[in-house]
Amino acid sequence: MPRIIGIDIPENKRLEVSLTYIYGVGRKLSCEIIEKLRLDPNMKASGLTEEHVAQINTLLQSEYVVEGDLRRQVQNNIKRLISIHSYRGLRHRLGLPVRGQRTRTNARTRKGKRKTVANKKK
Repeated sequence: MPRIIGIDIPENKRLEVSLTYIYGVGRKLSCEIIEKLRLDPNMKASGLTEEHVAQINTLLQSEYVVEGDLRRQVQNNIKRLISIHSYRGLRHRLGLPVRGQRTRTNARTRKGKRKTVANKKK
């Protein structure tokens, strides 16, 4: 199993798909990386040599924000919203949907367990 930036990527999948197992790397970025390094996108990840893995590691660390740095950045953004007492920060603190979704029904899928929301008085 090839290890890129501390993440084991699945070796039985195509390289294009297996790079998406890295946090912050989606399908588009995966294709971009493969194109920059002139690798075969249909190649299985098990076909990567040590040299290819090293190239991917250096490219990801130098040009993109992925894994731990990206997670830290997202957490810092949420903490900042909470500390400045913005509306979005309040929603994060209460564990409610942040992006304008309805809460009368269906507000349980994103944030876990059931949260009660005060409804309108008659």
